[in-house]
Amino acid sequence: MSLGYAQKLSYREDVGVVGLSEVFDPPVVLQRKIEELAMIIKKSKHLVAFTGAGISTACGIPDFRGPKGVWTLQREGKGVPEASLPFHRAMPSLTHMALVELERNGILKFVISQNIDSLHLRSGIPREKLAELHGNSFSELCPSCGTEYLRDFEVETIGMKLTRRQCSDVKCGAKLRDTVLDWGDALPVKEMNPAEQHCKMADVVLCLGTSLQITPACNLPLKSLNGGGRIIIVNLQPTPKDKKASLVIHGQVDKVIAGVMHFLNLQIPPYVRIDFVHINLKHSPRKKTYVKWVLKVLSLHGSRAPLPFVKSVEVSFPERPDMKTAFLTKQPFVLKRETVRKRPFMMSLKFNFIDGCRCSFTTVFWRVNFQVKLNSFIQDKNQVLKKLRDDADQESECGQQEILEMQILPRSESTIHAFTTNIVRYNIFDATKVEEAISISDCSKIDSFEGDENGDEKPSKRAKWF
Repeated sequence: MSLGYAQKLSYREDVGVVGLSEVFDPPVVLQRKIEELAMIIKKSKHLVAFTGAGISTACGIPDFRGPKGVWTLQREGKGVPEASLPFHRAMPSLTHMALVELERNGILKFVISQNIDSLHLRSGIPREKLAELHGNSFSELCPSCGTEYLRDFEVETIGMKLTRRQCSDVKCGAKLRDTVLDWGDALPVKEMNPAEQHCKMADVVLCLGTSLQITPACNLPLKSLNGGGRIIIVNLQPTPKDKKASLVIHGQVDKVIAGVMHFLNLQIPPYVRIDFVHINLKHSPRKKTYVKWVLKVLSLHGSRAPLPFVKSVEVSFPERPDMKTAFLTKQPFVLKRETVRKRPFMMSLKFNFIDGCRCSFTTVFWRVNFQVKLNSFIQDKNQVLKKLRDDADQESECGQQEILEMQILPRSESTIHAFTTNIVRYNIFDATKVEEAISISDCSKIDSFEGDENGDEKPSKRAKWF
């Protein structure tokens, strides 16, 4: 949770009921409800998910009304709760990735989110199947041409104010605005209309981790009732809509969804985080013998945008002991040198990542020869990113890299690199063993599930999800 955004939210006088005690269904009841929910989802024709802050608490982002929520603690005079990691490094939870798998299998038709953390988009939910009712802290919108820009850094403003950047379309160039709503702002029509339409079409609206108190968003699930649809609520606290629901489950969302995915025989895909850097080398000859060059390591989003996952860049020259190593610790990362034009050299760029990344660094090697002209190229982005994700998954580690694009101009060379910086696996059978990510994606404890040598369920054993 952004500190500034949490403080901004606290200014509203009436935020509804806060600080409600958490309710847990007894283990036997919880398992029965999980099985019932799995059957409801399996039989659904048009499933819509309606999500709130409760699905992101496992990602280190505080909720609002829980015992340690933003509004609860502020009402008690305790201030804004601390997030467990930088907002921009939060990883999708087990529930986020389960929704991705449900969408890929054609079961989940649409997601409506009240969250601004961008985790649904990071997890892989297609933008056209997602309505972000309250905006996105990592998104900017061009008010002129309507182009949306998804960033890897948290946009500095809220309330649909102007940011420091402009639309990259040369025919437009308008100043961009953030997309996060302030109190009193109307829900955006672009998000509200498809959300309302899908709720009316839904035979099941699955409400996950939401108190269903903020209007008008909380009334959207009710629109399914007119067409004979059902509302399912999974939340640790009672909600004002419980009486309208066909099924109310009081349990941790990750635990409930893990059980549902097991009964549906669906695997939860790993999450692989991919980040990007733009490396630019400008050069100009000096008296035909020497050349001045400037190396810049920048954000993919432009020179005025931060590069949040890089702590420092170490530039060395492994074949040239006469060239001094440079340690770049301040953004934008810039190195200026003058070298002999006819003598090529190898440049090593060691990217040191911040603590929120699973791997601590990766290294890019760049052969610099000012007398040889290379060829520009652009690779298929989707294919490159798929290869990176597959490699990270197979190798069970991150740090892989690929060049997406190289542009060669008379006086400059630039490349766009993609790095895998995190991988999170979600074990639905024993969520206490979530690989290398328990502090980031702290899935609820699930009793181990025994299978045969092929990984299939033994008929004499029954999985327990409590």
